[in-house]
Amino acid sequence: MAESDGKEKVKWTTTIIISSSLKNCEVATALENRSHKVRYSNSVKNGSIIFSLSGVAFLLMDAKECFMSTEEVFLAEIEKFINLHQNSFLVLSAALHGPQEWKLMFRIHQRFLGSNLRILPVHNTINAINLMCTIAKVTSKAYIDSICYRMITTKAHIIEKSPVWKTLQKIKLGSDSFNPN
Repeated sequence: MAESDGKEKVKWTTTIIISSSLKNCEVATALENRSHKVRYSNSVKNGSIIFSLSGVAFLLMDAKECFMSTEEVFLAEIEKFINLHQNSFLVLSAALHGPQEWKLMFRIHQRFLGSNLRILPVHNTINAINLMCTIAKVTSKAYIDSICYRMITTKAHIIEKSPVWKTLQKIKLGSDSFNPN
């Protein structure tokens, strides 16, 4: 294990449910290689990856495939996906995100404005895996608790060491001695 600042880094692993349609896909293999518990299911939407303990779901789509199908078809697929998953992400893959891909993302944003869908443009498998794992990791209960604790500790430290806080304490102490009661 790597060490930094005297703390050991714990390798994060979780259970992932992957659509059986992605069984031979690079993304599924890469997730298995990261020591995650991967389960394949025929009952989840084709192209979807669900991090159940984090409550996030990702729909993998290739920009080229979107261009080859009609807009109604891929928008219907996305709509079914976001209706099933409260915390949903569309992972839109393209080697280069040029004007066509940005127009595609804009159309998707327009169609699902106000919904729970977020679009992640990615270029390759490693990029997609890193984004998905990072999002799943920071939304997992254990990490949220850890982040909240660190924020509270940091806030207390800032207040304790703040020159403004010290000045306010001096003013308060000075006003207490002035108080006629």
